Amino acid sequence: MINYLKNNPDNVAQWFFAHLWLSVLPVVVGLVVALPIGWIASRYKWSYPPITNLAGLLYTIPSLALFIIMPSILGTKILSPVNMVVALSVYSVALLVRVVADGLNSVAPDVRAAATAMGFTGFSRFLKVDLPIAVPVITAGLRVATVSNVSLVSIGALIGVPQLGSLFTTGFGRYIPGIVLLGVILCLLLALVLDGLILLGSRMLTPWQRAVAKR
Repeated sequence: MINYLKNNPDNVAQWFFAHLWLSVLPVVVGLVVALPIGWIASRYKWSYPPITNLAGLLYTIPSLALFIIMPSILGTKILSPVNMVVALSVYSVALLVRVVADGLNSVAPDVRAAATAMGFTGFSRFLKVDLPIAVPVITAGLRVATVSNVSLVSIGALIGVPQLGSLFTTGFGRYIPGIVLLGVILCLLLALVLDGLILLGSRMLTPWQRAVAKR
């Protein structure tokens, strides 16, 4: 493992950063798409069951099959990373829609009434009151989606997309367990770093929780 890392530092670094952006970008896209859909599911109670059930069904699609059929849907090449970004964005939306809706539903009616009395209505109340209060719940979903993506990205190596999963295919192809172990360690390290960054971002966005915890 150490020898391979010493002899191929450029390849490993390139695969690591490819794995990083392939894991993070779909979560960002998924959150942007899930926010309005989750708001609809929260705002109109009758829409919550069909929306969340559909999102759950999307997550049951096998990842490798989705990676393979994406080029025919998008008109891209089989090795294009766009296929993985779109596919993983679908999974991120599937995970985050319910989380966003549940987070917004966690806002107490009294809080919303007080915000309305203070002049917050419509989008301004959503942006300045509902969404900040829902941050801890949404953060939990973001952590799951991000760690899940770090795992799913590695499957892309089976169709030739270079990232840390390439260490798995290389290790298995050469019957060298150390290379596979290197891939596992780097994936775990990436997942831990991203998870920590999300937690840090959540703490920065919810300073009032630290104040309450100190009481």
